[in-house]
Amino acid sequence: MGVSKGVAQPLDQRVLSFLGSDRYQPLNKTDLAKKLGVPVDERAGFRKLLAQLESSGKITRIRKDRYVLPKEADLIVGTILINPQGFGYVVNETGDRQGDVYIPASQTSTALHRDRVVARITDEEVTLIRARKRAGKVIRILQRANSRVVGTLQQTQKFYYVVPDDPCLVHDVYVPLMPDAAGRKPAVNDKVVVRLSEWENRHVSPEGEIIEVLGPSHDPRVEILGIIKKHGLPTDFPQPVLEEAAGIPTEISKSELDSRIDLRHVPVFTIDPDDARDFDDAIHVVPTNDGWELGVHIADVSHYVKPHSALDQEAYQRGNSVYLPDRVIPMLPERLSNGVCSLRPDEDHLTKSVLVRFDRAGRPQGHKFAATVIRSGNRLTYREAFERLTDAHQDELTQNLKRAWDLASKLRQKRFQNGALDLDMPEVRVKVDANGRAVGLVQEVNDISHQLIEEFMLLANEIVGRETKLQRTLSVYRVHDDPDPDKLLDYREFLLSHGIQAGDLSQRAEMQKLLKKIQGRENEGALKVNLLRSLKKAGYSPLPLGHYGLAKADYSHFTSPIRRYADLLTHRAFNVLLQLRNAGKQLARSNQLESICEHLSLTERLAAEAEREATRLKKLEFLESLVRKPHRFAGIVSEVRNYGLLVEVPEILMTGLIHVSSLEDDFFNFDAVRRRLVGRSRKRVYQAGDRLFVRVSRVDRFKQQIDFTVVSE
Repeated sequence: MGVSKGVAQPLDQRVLSFLGSDRYQPLNKTDLAKKLGVPVDERAGFRKLLAQLESSGKITRIRKDRYVLPKEADLIVGTILINPQGFGYVVNETGDRQGDVYIPASQTSTALHRDRVVARITDEEVTLIRARKRAGKVIRILQRANSRVVGTLQQTQKFYYVVPDDPCLVHDVYVPLMPDAAGRKPAVNDKVVVRLSEWENRHVSPEGEIIEVLGPSHDPRVEILGIIKKHGLPTDFPQPVLEEAAGIPTEISKSELDSRIDLRHVPVFTIDPDDARDFDDAIHVVPTNDGWELGVHIADVSHYVKPHSALDQEAYQRGNSVYLPDRVIPMLPERLSNGVCSLRPDEDHLTKSVLVRFDRAGRPQGHKFAATVIRSGNRLTYREAFERLTDAHQDELTQNLKRAWDLASKLRQKRFQNGALDLDMPEVRVKVDANGRAVGLVQEVNDISHQLIEEFMLLANEIVGRETKLQRTLSVYRVHDDPDPDKLLDYREFLLSHGIQAGDLSQRAEMQKLLKKIQGRENEGALKVNLLRSLKKAGYSPLPLGHYGLAKADYSHFTSPIRRYADLLTHRAFNVLLQLRNAGKQLARSNQLESICEHLSLTERLAAEAEREATRLKKLEFLESLVRKPHRFAGIVSEVRNYGLLVEVPEILMTGLIHVSSLEDDFFNFDAVRRRLVGRSRKRVYQAGDRLFVRVSRVDRFKQQIDFTVVSE
């Protein structure tokens, strides 16, 4: 045999090339190994490779376990997202711009929400609200998304079953009634955790066993505990982690103080939410001869949490803190998160500082990194800071604040001139009582006190990201890919249904024009929510791939190491910069860092989902308490269907349905062409964009749905 020249092609590429060749006939794993010349003693590794390629969707199996490329057999591999009404979509991950594949409820097989599946594309197409979609049927489950389900125990005459909390899990799970591992016997209407058994026959309901009893489902704290269990979030710190945290001294040694730049004489202050206890960041802005000096001081968590320690490993597993309406699940034990590391006022604290000089026009003139010690002079809430920024007082703290805003406002203006997108979202915070029950909703406003801190944190994150790249230092970057053009086209159609015209949104200038156009509208929040769904999710990467939303080429997360592990890693890179600032030493890239970034992106998504779900649950709980009380909300019709009006209520950032049967002043016909309801007698028209006053008439906590009725002005 002759020796081939050049570099041998990796085996996975050989498999894909072979399956994609014109003369390929489907083969099973044994015949495939023979054709590719895989030695017998390497067959086990080859089978594992085939399994990995199948799981990733690059290849799939057809009858008699023969392998093909999915597109060659009209198959698609992807995650199925199930709608509460039973139908679903297989998310198209191929990049072929043919869109997702619609799966009718009768063709989902035994797939559950978020399972990874293989679906066969059928000949038919379906016309949905704004587009035609390819249809398909699920033929194989590759990977279950969840082995556990959280739900409420119910009973028929003969059986016990669990109704999942997630409305996208549309099948009840039948269970035997038996105690959990702790010996607690469940009762009807208890919230429980169920381990699913194998489910292979769609004509038989899924089954499982109760492994944990959480408590009565109507208990507000148990409801949140259900969300925690559903997302696999931790509830307690392991004992070794607590012991390690307890051993960290609260006093700073003299040798440590002597090794740092002492900034305790500088007028440093913090601005945080009313109920915050973990203060990551502090700032100062002082005048210089030709402008300002800005100091961004971040808690030096890396001094206390060492690599590979018990604290470090637990923080990595958690990835980030999770903020729920009635509790915080911290990344670090309270001794650190609310004590040693938290930049509380009138206490000495170790920090990493970014010091930036500006001229009078707000142009940066240079920066310096330093390990520092600070002493915050004031702890301000956003509300207190806003009052000082907008009143006429001239005490020293207020002057410092106004000086800081003078600089921040210049930075903000330049940031948007450079192409940044104003994607700030209005937020509604749920107030809960001591028992965890929702008692009110508070709208958070992104006023100048928030913007002041935001600009300085963005600047510090960018400077650190740029320096780690320039110095070729191993680090983690915050990245945000450019959006999918097809998703932007879909969003343009959505805007048209609201009477808003937009240009080519793939052009940044047009996107900025749109954001200015919708700014201040009553439904700005809903329009931005739909825009965010059209954009890709930000994440973490070992490479500085740029940030689309911020229009920054180099960006890191540096300013929140108490609550984000990615920031802790950036602080470790910052330590390298302090030691090797002028050495020009190049560090090799680590394959491990890529998997770390994937893990942190995943924990961030899980935390965000849990926070959204918990907030929505508490909103529904509060709205349910209003059903029998006099109240009204201003709403906007977002969409008209044949069965009623979908109405957004900006005040609470929730959408509900006014059923056509509740429109009592006339009988209404649906105009499908213009997508509106028209009264048969009085000719009253309801269409997208109409403003109404509504009240809550019904809340379905299981389905997470709200019904509104129209009330007079």
